[in-house]
Amino acid sequence: MTSLVELRVLEGPNLYFPRAAIKLTLDVSAITEAGEDTVLRFSRRIGLRSTRPGGAGSGFRQRFALRAVERLVRAIAAEAGTRRLAVRVRPTSDPDVVVVAFPWRSRQRAQALGQAVAHALDALPTPDVEAAVSAAAQEVAAVTGGDRPTTITPTVPVVAVTGTNGKTTTSRMVAHIARTSGLVVGWSNTDGIYRDGVLVEAGDYSGPSGAARALGLDGVQLAVTETARGGILLKGIGITRNDVSVVTNVTADHLGLQGIDTVDQLAEVKSVVPRITRKDGWAVLNGDDPRVLAMRAVISAQPWIFSRDPDSPGVREVLSHGGGRATTVIDGWITVLAPGADPDPLVELVDVPMTLAGLSRFNIENALAAASAALAIGLSRDDVVAGLRSFRPDAEHNPGRMNFFSLPAGDGQGVSVVMDLAHNEAGLEALLEIMAGVRRPGARLLLGLGAVGDRTDELIAALGEIGAKGSDVVAIGHKERYLRTRTMDEVDALLRGGAARVGVTDIDTYPTEVACLAALVDRARPGDVVGLMCHAERQEAYDWIAAHGGVPDSPEVLAAKVRAAQGE
Repeated sequence: MTSLVELRVLEGPNLYFPRAAIKLTLDVSAITEAGEDTVLRFSRRIGLRSTRPGGAGSGFRQRFALRAVERLVRAIAAEAGTRRLAVRVRPTSDPDVVVVAFPWRSRQRAQALGQAVAHALDALPTPDVEAAVSAAAQEVAAVTGGDRPTTITPTVPVVAVTGTNGKTTTSRMVAHIARTSGLVVGWSNTDGIYRDGVLVEAGDYSGPSGAARALGLDGVQLAVTETARGGILLKGIGITRNDVSVVTNVTADHLGLQGIDTVDQLAEVKSVVPRITRKDGWAVLNGDDPRVLAMRAVISAQPWIFSRDPDSPGVREVLSHGGGRATTVIDGWITVLAPGADPDPLVELVDVPMTLAGLSRFNIENALAAASAALAIGLSRDDVVAGLRSFRPDAEHNPGRMNFFSLPAGDGQGVSVVMDLAHNEAGLEALLEIMAGVRRPGARLLLGLGAVGDRTDELIAALGEIGAKGSDVVAIGHKERYLRTRTMDEVDALLRGGAARVGVTDIDTYPTEVACLAALVDRARPGDVVGLMCHAERQEAYDWIAAHGGVPDSPEVLAAKVRAAQGE
């Protein structure tokens, strides 16, 4: 058995350091289960002269293991010739597994150090503990030279967007505003790499390679990068810094993966993005999300808070301490606040198509975040207003996010269809909120429910419960390409189990999202609203809607639907 569970090379800023690092996941049962004499000899060898390691298997021994692993890394590095080395050690949900990280400048030598640490732990049960540490140091000393980190130092301004929900929409809005101002914009997101609005390469580029590709595009004057949790944890961020960062929110999603088991831990991962924002730059933070607002404690940049409430504690605090900014809503206007100045109303919410006539709470927040970031990066007030007015919730500007359509029906009233990624609880709640906002009196909500496989059992079941509780008719449309390690039957059972908690058991299942959409539209009556959680077959769903006479809703049509739903 080897103590090395995983050795991962992080190419750029990461959860542990603001620069390239090695992340080791180690099984330390050799320490936690060793006899007292062995542990004390090991302690003395790595420089822990006075210690009380506790009994084998105890909580005290587990805490000792964290300290011992840190000293082991330093001892091997020092004996191999590296006198100063920063080391971070963290526990995991498994008491016998720890994560240790240290920065690197030479890839091969750093990897050798990680492997040598594991070799020393592997040898711990043997009688000659002291010699095992010396042999590990000799392994590292024998490695010379090596590749340097590939982290890019940007030569153009960068806006980096992260968060659980709204990353893609916000980054698209910022890029659109910048293009409105006349800049050539490169941006990366979950859909691909874009140059000046044209897709250069399709794929999920929310990781470090996306930032590098966006910055490398010909003639780019501004880069906008979407930065996801997975990229930070698995590779690190691909650039050394950003000029403006945005954190939209932090909610439960992707928990149980890569050692992130709680929302607080997820918030710590997301905080890497504002932590590397330049000191003279701006960190745009959601003042209505306590975990995001708390990131003020770890940033060097100036804080720019966005909040739907102009009197929220976050807004008050950032303005009262001077230097900060806030973007909020006053009397229905997106408004910028600065210390010692009158409020600056930019544009009415009803004139910002992405807010869906002021109906979408999440898209209001996305618009506030995008306006803040655009102003913070130096775009003019007029260009920001023009960009907010012209960015639309359709397949051209914001594909897959709150896209509205009208399908013909018998009495001319028609059926509304809304498509959204809605990949977690918060996203599904937002979708249902929007569906309810355009439902005429007496009409029904029909939901096409689905989930990707790399979510916890609890989250998938919660989607079933939320969807069933918030709609009149619910059906399941599976995402075969995104089942990951699960089967359709597993996902189906979890969604049905969640729905059963609120008494809903009459649920049909379809193998694809498009089949689910077709079945729900067939069941819809004039005035009904059909919602589809669409992840795998976005273009196919667009094509199906068009083939059946559906057309995208213009901002004017959508506003009319909202007014009709309110009985006006």
